[in-house]
Amino acid sequence: MAETYQEGSGAGADFDLSQFYQIFFEEAGENLDQMEQMLLNLDLSSANDEELNGIFRCAHSIKGGSATFGFSDVAELTHQMESLLDRLRRHELQPIPQMVDVLLESADASRSLLARHQAGGQGEAVSTTSLVRRISDLAAGLVPSDAAPVVAAPPPPAPAPVAAAPAPAPKPSPAVSGQARQLEIQIGPLDRPEQADAIKELFRDIPGLGAIRDVQGSQANTRVFAVETTSTNDDLLDLFAFHVSKEQVLIRDAAASSDAAAAGTDDEAVVAVDAAGGEAPYGFFNGAPGAPHGEAAATAHAPVPQAPKAAPKAAAEPKVAIQAQMESTTIRVDVKKVDQLINLVGELVITQAMLAQNSRGLDAGAYQQLLAGLADLDRNTRDLQESVMSIRMIPMSIVFSRFPRMLRDLANKLGKKVELVTLGEATELDKGLVEKITDPLTHLVRNSCDHGIEMPADRLAKGKSEHGTITLSASHQGGSIVIEVRDDGRGLSREKILSKAQERGIEVSEQMSDADVWQLIFAPGFSTADEVTDVSGRGVGMDVVKRNIAALNGSVEIDSAEGYGMKVSVRLPLTLAIMDGMSVGVGEEVYILPLSSVVESFQVNADDVSTVAQGSQLVKVRDEYMPVIALEKIFQVPRFDLNKSSNIMVVVEADGSRVALLVDELLGQHQVVVKNLESNYRKVPNVSGATILGDGTVALILDTGGLVRRARH
Repeated sequence: MAETYQEGSGAGADFDLSQFYQIFFEEAGENLDQMEQMLLNLDLSSANDEELNGIFRCAHSIKGGSATFGFSDVAELTHQMESLLDRLRRHELQPIPQMVDVLLESADASRSLLARHQAGGQGEAVSTTSLVRRISDLAAGLVPSDAAPVVAAPPPPAPAPVAAAPAPAPKPSPAVSGQARQLEIQIGPLDRPEQADAIKELFRDIPGLGAIRDVQGSQANTRVFAVETTSTNDDLLDLFAFHVSKEQVLIRDAAASSDAAAAGTDDEAVVAVDAAGGEAPYGFFNGAPGAPHGEAAATAHAPVPQAPKAAPKAAAEPKVAIQAQMESTTIRVDVKKVDQLINLVGELVITQAMLAQNSRGLDAGAYQQLLAGLADLDRNTRDLQESVMSIRMIPMSIVFSRFPRMLRDLANKLGKKVELVTLGEATELDKGLVEKITDPLTHLVRNSCDHGIEMPADRLAKGKSEHGTITLSASHQGGSIVIEVRDDGRGLSREKILSKAQERGIEVSEQMSDADVWQLIFAPGFSTADEVTDVSGRGVGMDVVKRNIAALNGSVEIDSAEGYGMKVSVRLPLTLAIMDGMSVGVGEEVYILPLSSVVESFQVNADDVSTVAQGSQLVKVRDEYMPVIALEKIFQVPRFDLNKSSNIMVVVEADGSRVALLVDELLGQHQVVVKNLESNYRKVPNVSGATILGDGTVALILDTGGLVRRARH
């Protein structure tokens, strides 16, 4: 990282903060993503405190880190965002769509500014003047002329009058707004000392909150502070809830604290929560401002009833604890290191296969210990391979999370109302595939929104809901993952596609099946859009989608019903690195079939095979006829042993269809390390990759999907 930023970091000359830059940039990116998701999911009509506090925490974290590293432009922008969010979570303003819009735009601007800092200050800085002004106006209650005015949130209802001394004390609040108060605040018992330090940082980071200092006599797991502030006790408790639960906080008037200490009752009146987990008064304590003196004296030694408002917060505490634990058990590792580890495991798998193959002829009695060790090595290698591969597997939610914001902006631009539904977000896929599938999915989602979903008025006229629905789903099927993009829009028009195809000179006929007609939209440049927009038209980029998916050894299929919607299914292998395979022999050659595609194998007689038109062959398996593919003919394998012939069939399945492959022999099942043949040699039809066998020879991995499509056509 460029050292030009060190001078603004506030660090000493002997301490280089640049070593922490990458961690900050990654955490800031995660906070921005989290903020964006929470803003998109925010219910403006009934936003709860947990949602608003979560958004505020994200902005606060980014602001604090930016200020530490001297990124003043990011700190200033996030400070303005924080001010608006602070008024929202205090319920001083009612959230409106314009606030969500400006906060989302500010998050985008923060990303651009952070990217510029990450690149060492290269490129032109994004201007935030307009954003800052708009945020300030909204925070002040001003809104654009086309929006409803921002109204202050209604004040909470006044507490019921206290009938008797044992009743809970009324909620403390200074009589005059803005009046400074001297408080003594006790935090404890604490799980970690840094929790109290975080409380002090709040006073340093939030302008106008007040001053804080330590009071002597704090115990090991309890801290006492002297505070001067104009904020109410409720506001302070809400702020402290970011770092400690309300049960751990005791707020007392400093004068009352001094009187209690002089009377020798401090030990009995100040304890907020005892170590045994006694009942917590949730911040309402004896001697609090506004409590009657007689009542405080009468209840000095009695347990204080819990305030009903705090119950939801208390219920949320276990969630906070779990989240903190999850964050502390993760570690960031460079992807290059993971790739290197996977390559080493791949080489280990090859070496283990070589040892296993060379040990097959050994006497089991004479080499019992050696063979037992090789069996352990086989098991441990497989376990290690599965563990390492799981590191690269990431949930599809990483891919799906980018679409809510994109759809929101696109629908607003097009004047449409679109809802996004995601299913199977926990389904995992190899990271390398995730990066490559994101762009094709983006094309499909944009096409569904632009060309599939109708305008609200058109949908209502057809008896549909004015809100269109786009569904993204992911699921595991065998050794593949299937990702579907569905919409309930107008669907594809068979007549329109055939007409456009004829105009382009593509040979078509009315007898074509629907599936074949839908495949026409994958032709380069093919589009049924009446006019080309800057968004998309059905068909624009679809050839790129299919080409990119095919490059990943995947397939794409379309199903559509005019007037009801369209579904695009993308099928991909789970990983491109290591897989279980079945090796088969044809002549002197060895081929690998993905084990996930193999259904069964059997011996066949020549009489069981029927020859039909154009020399094609079929075999009957349990009342089902399926095409026969002779690998000897497909790959032109030379036959040196003329007495040997292919009499074994292996049934494989792909894309919902089955074919029977004719081979000489079955050699066994084992793990294979997939090597990319296209990057090391060139693309070969019906072959998806290559691997190195235990004896050092190269075997081709067959593309079962390509073989099935070949037989189908």
